[in-house]
Amino acid sequence: MAHPTPDRPHRIVIVGGGAGGLELATRLGRRHGSKGEIEVVLVDRTRTHMWKPLLHAVAAGSLNIHEEQIDFLYQARWNGFTYCRGPMTGLDRAARQIVVGEVRGDDGDLVLPERRLAYDTLVLAVGSLSNDFGTPGVAEHAYKLDAAWEAHLFHRKLVNACFAADHSLPGADGRLDIVIVGAGATGVELAAELHNTTRMLAGYGLRNIDPERHIRIRLIEAGPRILPGLSAPLSAAVARVLGGLGVSIDTGVKVTAVTPTTVHTADGAEFPANLVVWAAGIRAPAFLHALDGLECDRIDRLVVNDCLRTTVDKNIFAFGDCAAAPWNGGPTCLPPRAQVAHQQAGHLARVLPARLHGKAPLPFRYRDHGSLVSLGRHHTLGNLMGFIRGKGIRIEGMVASLMYWSLYRSHLIALHGFWKTAVNTLTGWLRRQTDPHVKLH
Repeated sequence: MAHPTPDRPHRIVIVGGGAGGLELATRLGRRHGSKGEIEVVLVDRTRTHMWKPLLHAVAAGSLNIHEEQIDFLYQARWNGFTYCRGPMTGLDRAARQIVVGEVRGDDGDLVLPERRLAYDTLVLAVGSLSNDFGTPGVAEHAYKLDAAWEAHLFHRKLVNACFAADHSLPGADGRLDIVIVGAGATGVELAAELHNTTRMLAGYGLRNIDPERHIRIRLIEAGPRILPGLSAPLSAAVARVLGGLGVSIDTGVKVTAVTPTTVHTADGAEFPANLVVWAAGIRAPAFLHALDGLECDRIDRLVVNDCLRTTVDKNIFAFGDCAAAPWNGGPTCLPPRAQVAHQQAGHLARVLPARLHGKAPLPFRYRDHGSLVSLGRHHTLGNLMGFIRGKGIRIEGMVASLMYWSLYRSHLIALHGFWKTAVNTLTGWLRRQTDPHVKLH
């Protein structure tokens, strides 16, 4: 194990600037990088960070992407770490180097060439992607919400579709059909947000659209119920709220193909669709499967032990959605949730510096605080865990909404500190009092 020296401190390279990766880089940089004790490098293909649980709101237009993104260069400048732009494309474990791929601009011109970056400790936190299971037509005709630019692209398409429907509707019995495949948290929250924002869009001069008659939102789930990862009572309660909003719910339905105008199912049904969002299933980025012998599971997640260290290399760690980490030593893996990545980032921020002084990494223990589902301005439901002998209690309404709101604020506090987060929250609230409540472009 290399120890910090005056001429070259121990270098920790973190790949992935999502919720967990950026929090880890910020914590390590703030505590150790700014003092020269550890060199912290964050690698990401994009230039900005967006909290992934908010992407459904960006897609619906209830959240302005340009106001919520965090610039990696700015964050690095004030928190003692270095930002390296580019995708990770390879790994040389013998040389302790990663390959960072080239970066090209929108016009195709080369911005940065392919490079090699040395590390002493490598941490992979590259998140997850939607899993289309090879379904024909999904890649060509459906939108995914894996990144901020994809959510932004869908919103632009949504606004254009509303304009087109408004133009063609006079004298015609037209309809704007939006189909969401996958009724996990992303699909359910997107359905509720779309119900709200499409009605707001119709109120901004789209006089020919009657949202109740002309806009139909359909949620399709292959499993027996929506929100399969949550309790059955909570799933049923959310289904009732969505039904009250007019969202059509089809469970036990497997999608077999997507065309430009139709979603086809295994039982022969055909659902008309002007816009399709694919939010079913997850998998890790495919490049992880070919990383110099690192062990992966069937959906390309890196297999790690309870210390979040990969099974074949003691100097490489992985956490968040891209890691198959045991749930407190048990046979099941931790779920792909933001609170898991948040807790793992805090754990690694403590144990990685301790490794440099010869201390063995401690096992990670996850504390499940429950789950919350936001249905926009209509309702928020959830359950909190661990209050009465490990059992949960159900919450909803204003209390649940406040706790859902605080989840994102806790992420911002980890990145910016309490006072800056408080000031930004206040100024954002004041700005929203005069701005439109839905993004119109």
